[in-house]
Amino acid sequence: MSLRRPIAADGPAVTALIAECPPLDTNSAYCNLLQCTDFAETCVIAEREGEVVGWISGYLPPSNPSRIFVWQVAVSAAARGIGLGGQMLDALLDRQAVAGARALTTTITEANTASWRLFESLARRRGASFVRAVRFDRATHFAGRHDTEFAVTIGLPRPVTDQA
Repeated sequence: MSLRRPIAADGPAVTALIAECPPLDTNSAYCNLLQCTDFAETCVIAEREGEVVGWISGYLPPSNPSRIFVWQVAVSAAARGIGLGGQMLDALLDRQAVAGARALTTTITEANTASWRLFESLARRRGASFVRAVRFDRATHFAGRHDTEFAVTIGLPRPVTDQA
């Protein structure tokens, strides 16, 4: 299994993988292509024997670049059960591009138990805080057409610096 930054040629495979991973929202192929190019430093591809089996899309919000926002985590059925989601998150957090992040944020619907487990496990592994609050309400923000999205914030420890 290799974990790497995406490239433009990964766009179609990312689109297909997301489509195979409900309840993830399917984005346009163009959106996924932009993530693979313009946001490559904050996205992760997991590849096994030439096949894309995992994907994380993320970005540093311009309004708060001290947070890494993880938009989607997708793992193919063929690669589930081996901790790939956690490995991809760790690989992302180890990148220089997110070294200044003091928190990881994401949104999760109540019913997405796999995502709750993944991010709770990340917080435990890193000895980090885990805070949950409503971010986008079903009635207020989605006109009743999408489940409420809960914001999750996981504190990231500051890197140790040499003070000598």
